Formats: sequence, C-alpha cells, structure tokens
Amino acid sequence: MTAYTATVTVRLKRGVLDPEAETTKGALERLGFEVDELRSADRYELDFDAADADAARSRADEMAERLLANPTIHDYDVDVSER
Repeated sequence: MTAYTATVTVRLKRGVLDPEAETTKGALERLGFEVDELRSADRYELDFDAADADAARSRADEMAERLLANPTIHDYDVDVSER
C-alpha cells in the first residue's frame, strides 16, 4: 500500500445560484477589482492508503459521489498525488 493525498474540489454547476460568490464578487468590485465571474468552491484534502494511483482516484471519486458533492448541483475535480 502507498500513501496518497486526494484533493477534491467541489463547486456549484454553472447556472446554479451561488450567493457566496455573488457577495464576494460585489465586495471585490467595491474594492476596485474588476471581476467578470466568480464561483465559490470547497476543497477537501484526504490522506489515505491505496494499492496504486488508480485505486486512490477511484476511492476519492466514490467519496465525492457519496458524500462530498451532490451530483445534481455540483461538479467536482479529483487530483491524486503520492504523499
């Protein structure tokens, strides 16, 4: 078994209302920054052992599908690296 870190980034799908991002975008614009679009995201870093990188990615995908993201309203990305 090898130690891996999986980073799962979860964000709302385009077209789904993102009040946190809208509030932050407005605040940035009040500070003088021009922003065309802003989306908020949650990032999870998971440390675990797996047989190989493919097995680690599969396990992280399952975690995202079953708990970390709601596939109806969220998109997510998984990045896996050896620890």
